[in-house]
Amino acid sequence: MAGPVRFSNPVTLEKPPGYSQVVEIAGPARIIYIAGQLGVDQNGKFVGGPGDFEAQCRQAFENLNAALASIGAGFADVVKITNFLVGMDNMAAFRSVRDSYLNTAAPPASTTIGVPALARPGGLFEVEAVAVLPAKAGSKPRAKPRARPAARKAGRKVKAAKRRRR
Repeated sequence: MAGPVRFSNPVTLEKPPGYSQVVEIAGPARIIYIAGQLGVDQNGKFVGGPGDFEAQCRQAFENLNAALASIGAGFADVVKITNFLVGMDNMAAFRSVRDSYLNTAAPPASTTIGVPALARPGGLFEVEAVAVLPAKAGSKPRAKPRARPAARKAGRKVKAAKRRRR
């Protein structure tokens, strides 16, 4: 995890089950956004039988794990997840699967949304994530972009006009 990252639940807010209300990131870091992952195998087929929410949920988290591993990250680097459940009657199964993957000592911020359907017919669950990793060794902050020649020329004209008015 890139440091310093701080997970907290302010005393002025309800302590949530299985996630943090606030995640603060300070300093140079790489912020990684991972697109929504469905419960599909490498061939794009939904796992489990029709309506098998738990199998799809577990596979979606496995796919998220694979995406994280592809950049040298793991679930401990995840600072935010967004979950989409078709219907909310699978909340207990979702929480059970989620908690088996995420860092329970410092769980990421989380939003869970019940939806009538996902973009892919047959999908019952989707998860997207944001992870934070340390800045790559030797990487420098981006320099402020230089003004384009036309912008510099326009700026000189404005300055010259101001001098003439004095």
